[in-house]
Amino acid sequence: MSGVLRGVFPVLPTIFDGAGEVDTRSTLDVLEFTLDAGVDGVVFPGLASEYDHLTLDERLSLIKAIGSVARGRTTFIVGAGSISTDETVSLARAGIAAGASAAMVMTPHRLDGDLQGLVDFYTALAEAAPLDILLQNAPRPMGLGLDVEALVDILRKAPAVTHLKEETVPCGPRISQLLTLAPGLAGVFGGAGGRHIIDELTRGAVGTMPASELADTHVALVAAFHAGDISAARGYYERMMPILMMQSVYRWRLTKAVLAMRGVICSEFTRAPGPSLDLHDREEMKAWLARLGHVVREPQATAAVG
Repeated sequence: MSGVLRGVFPVLPTIFDGAGEVDTRSTLDVLEFTLDAGVDGVVFPGLASEYDHLTLDERLSLIKAIGSVARGRTTFIVGAGSISTDETVSLARAGIAAGASAAMVMTPHRLDGDLQGLVDFYTALAEAAPLDILLQNAPRPMGLGLDVEALVDILRKAPAVTHLKEETVPCGPRISQLLTLAPGLAGVFGGAGGRHIIDELTRGAVGTMPASELADTHVALVAAFHAGDISAARGYYERMMPILMMQSVYRWRLTKAVLAMRGVICSEFTRAPGPSLDLHDREEMKAWLARLGHVVREPQATAAVG
């Protein structure tokens, strides 16, 4: 088992070509971008990966590819949430083969209202695929948005769940309660795009699992925080907050637009539905990236926006 996970673990996006097909090479380019940023680990696939718009075969293939690059270089957490237990087991086992240290698993919608069913699900998963489990507690409609009491009950009865990713607002007070009521919990990560990261860290979160476009800034923020330079950490937070707020609206499109502007990827194609950035949004994004000190490049002519 992995022990305590901590630090910055961005969730990698899935990059598609202009025709909407998975572009493995470009997805690995994003992985290299995060490794160069000094992250403590990576997660794939998750909500930021458009995982629910990928086939099982696409997810399995990308897990293998990401694991082959990450192995020996950083910690890999496999996202194993799925619509069925069989698929979840397949994804977790693929993670094991790819060198994953843990599996992040969303609370399944099919077990909504069945607390014992959730305990049995996580227990059976750990038996079928022996990995530490990080329970992702996302708000509805993505997850079940379990209350703190339900989470504590699962932690007591399913010891394979060693970590939590808490994304149900208000995240900060919930993290404080979880750390008080579940002292055996190895750690709680923040998520929600990093929009509450200072509050989460000051309350005892062991790290953050945001999207990937500002991985280097998240690394600098967390390093400053742990060095005791809270003022510097808050400065990073204040400068990236406008982009994080845009990300809360435009989600995958914002992540990919920033990655394209930073020269990491070419195609911005997304499969997931949602609003698109207009020219004004893009100019605003350039201005905020410049305040972060990031070099902005004009997207290449081959870039495709989905």
